[in-house]
Amino acid sequence: MKLASQSQLSSWLPSIHPQVWIFAIGRFLSEVGTGCTLFYAPIFFVNQLGLSATSVGVALGSASISGIVGRIAGGSLADSEYWGRRRTLLLATAISAIASLVLAATDNFTSLVIGSLISGLGIGFYWPAAEAVVADASQIDNRRETFAIARLADNLGLAIGILLAGFLIAIIGSYRWLFVIDAISFMVFFGVVYLGISETEQQIEESEKTELFVSWMAVLRDRRFLVYIAVNIFFTIYISQIHSTLPLYFKNFVLVESTAKGFTETTISGLFAWHLVFAIISQLPVTSILKRCSHTLALTVSAIFWAIGFGLIWFSTTVSSHHLLWVILALGVFAMAIVSYTPSAASLVTELAPKNQRGVYFSINALCWAVGSFIGHPLGGWALDQPQIITNSYWLGFILSVAIAVVILQYLNRILTE
Repeated sequence: MKLASQSQLSSWLPSIHPQVWIFAIGRFLSEVGTGCTLFYAPIFFVNQLGLSATSVGVALGSASISGIVGRIAGGSLADSEYWGRRRTLLLATAISAIASLVLAATDNFTSLVIGSLISGLGIGFYWPAAEAVVADASQIDNRRETFAIARLADNLGLAIGILLAGFLIAIIGSYRWLFVIDAISFMVFFGVVYLGISETEQQIEESEKTELFVSWMAVLRDRRFLVYIAVNIFFTIYISQIHSTLPLYFKNFVLVESTAKGFTETTISGLFAWHLVFAIISQLPVTSILKRCSHTLALTVSAIFWAIGFGLIWFSTTVSSHHLLWVILALGVFAMAIVSYTPSAASLVTELAPKNQRGVYFSINALCWAVGSFIGHPLGGWALDQPQIITNSYWLGFILSVAIAVVILQYLNRILTE
């Protein structure tokens, strides 16, 4: 029994490159700060600063504009032999720290947009380099697990950050300090990268080097990758709803029977902490199970989970009691959707990308997140400003969209096996 248990554990925790563990520690520390603000920012800007949900959605969505610039530049810099992954990460964390300080001082729509634009730029520089670092340190036989470890660190940090935020709000009652903590966490991440991460880009023979323009044109002619990008935008729109729309929806629309008011900040904190804790618990087992499946099948499983989760959110507002129970169940299903999605998506990009173009491929992959936020944040804000019958029905539209995503995935599976 003991030997079997150890064997199962080792299958979930394969031999991971030491640099991945160091990088995961840095990501964990950074995400603690991000968790402090991620789910509370919309509540702060709407309920305390008095901005409309639509304007907050537009402001947060504006990060996608600068994020597009950051992702394009970040992917190119990450692939550059003169700059590389490490320097791109240092630049990204420094910009993100500045953005958090700007958001901490925000008191109107204009400053919120400025802070969001700076934040988007930092995020844009970060993701292509971050994914390339993990991809460089992975092997084909443990690629999904390697990306799962990175996501596990992200989710663990977010969970602790959310709980910390709920505690701090209850004690000091100020949301602004949450952004200061976020800035400090980015500074700590900067230190981890500076001291613990070496350049990971593999040495490329002179004959294998690709000019920047040629590299981008080659990616844009990769039909398989472009089909993946089309379906990936659906997933990033779904994820944007968890980050921006759902916290405000729980606060203002899902009523507690005994008070006829929305959930308290402490309850919302506990809900999203549960969502992330369940993701942490299930990440490695789900990755191990889905490793036996193709990438497209794993993504189809994720899409089905998204549809079920959105259905449960809709149902939570139609029932007359036990709203909290249905929301807890929905967030658990969303956790399964995310842990099914992230390792398989990143692994598929790694397999499609030539080694000397991983930064560019992950740059375009990261652009999906910018597009998803650009669409998802304003769309969610608009829905929350509508009459309640429209707001509640909003989630049913996402269920229908999953059918489109599944059709695209089946087409992708077909061309991948040609």
